[in-house]
Amino acid sequence: MLTTNEFHKARLSRDIRFDGKFFVGVKTTGIFCRPICPARLPAEQNVEYLQSAESALQAGYRPCIRCRPDSAPQSWAWLGTQTTVQRAARLIAEQPAQPLGALTERLGIGERHLRALFDTHLGMSPKQYQLCQRLLFAKQLLQDCNLRVTAVAHASGFNSARALQLQFRKRLDLSPLQLRRQRTEKPADIRLRLAYRPPYNWTYVRDFLARRAIPLLETYTDNTFVRSFELDGARGHFTAQHCPERHCFDVTIDITDLQKLKPLLGSIRRVLDLDADPQGIADSLHDAGIHYKDQLLGIRLPGIWSQFEAGCRAICGQQVSVTAAVNQVSRLVEHLGKQPGGAYVFPSPAKVARSNLAFLGMPATRKDTLRAYAGIMSRPDKPDTAGLLNLKGIGQWTVDYIRMRGMSDSDVFLANDLVVKRQVDKLQMTQDRAAPWRSYLTLQLWSMA
Repeated sequence: MLTTNEFHKARLSRDIRFDGKFFVGVKTTGIFCRPICPARLPAEQNVEYLQSAESALQAGYRPCIRCRPDSAPQSWAWLGTQTTVQRAARLIAEQPAQPLGALTERLGIGERHLRALFDTHLGMSPKQYQLCQRLLFAKQLLQDCNLRVTAVAHASGFNSARALQLQFRKRLDLSPLQLRRQRTEKPADIRLRLAYRPPYNWTYVRDFLARRAIPLLETYTDNTFVRSFELDGARGHFTAQHCPERHCFDVTIDITDLQKLKPLLGSIRRVLDLDADPQGIADSLHDAGIHYKDQLLGIRLPGIWSQFEAGCRAICGQQVSVTAAVNQVSRLVEHLGKQPGGAYVFPSPAKVARSNLAFLGMPATRKDTLRAYAGIMSRPDKPDTAGLLNLKGIGQWTVDYIRMRGMSDSDVFLANDLVVKRQVDKLQMTQDRAAPWRSYLTLQLWSMA
């Protein structure tokens, strides 16, 4: 966490690298802003520094309509990594909402303990945090899309347009109509802007993903990423266009169920790694022994759409080249992923588990592994990644790859990878010093090879 003096310097500099890491509440106006807000800077004695947009709302501040704090990159740095609070916050933000009891069961803790954690780390209850998340997301939809207010309420988790309007009046001192008047254009599609902290190495991310692209599902151009998807029963496609001058991606979405819109945006952010802290990553790689001048500037962790897809890719890629692995996964999609109307999505675990996989050109033992993996992933009580080691044909490298790219775990070091081993010996580095960003170290070593 930054000190007050560091907050002050960052606010005065309007450095975009701090965007989303903290917010500035202006006591005289009751408004909170991103540190990059172009408005006239208030006097230091009139500001309060807040760790998240949700905490700013909880403190009684209204979001600035000019810099739009709802559209800032997220930052979990103040929570650390792999914490219960971080995981709980992400689960609570999901749509449709789950009862608190179901959340605590997934987290393996009691409701009282969860409330205490939220009060300590966020200064609010889980229910209050969820309401703030819904309000910020609804605000973003109202300002960016031409959805009707009823549809916005549905997508952001409110029971009705009236419930949304009441909360807007109570918490934001605004109405949906006032936000709509601020817009200069009215796009017919669902179009949203997803921001990141620069630098962002889009060329690296694009080339990494394009080399492993499944033709029936995804395509890449110089500045766009197009993907069809299935997400908890909702289907559709999106186009993400990189806008480096604005440090964001403009995303156009077509989806069958608006209640899945928020988790869809979370998946896009994860796959493109839009919430990374590039300076923190660079410093950690330097500590491990990779000099700044040798690093990939703005390195990101390119994700895979789902944990199941990551596992299928890893199993199909065992002991073969990247091109051969992509060909096998493409056959899996071609034979099992076609939907009514002709579109394709990645096949469900149940479909893969039921198939004999005769169309795949791989050893029978590997097909058995793929079916067993699909079978266990189709169960409601599927094990964690460590439990996958009990399946014949799945070793530590495969499990680590699933964690690194399918779950976007930032701290996975593929120590058993042959290329990584050679680079570690060559550079005489100390990989543990890169924690909690060892996944980025793995990618850095691959690129240096």
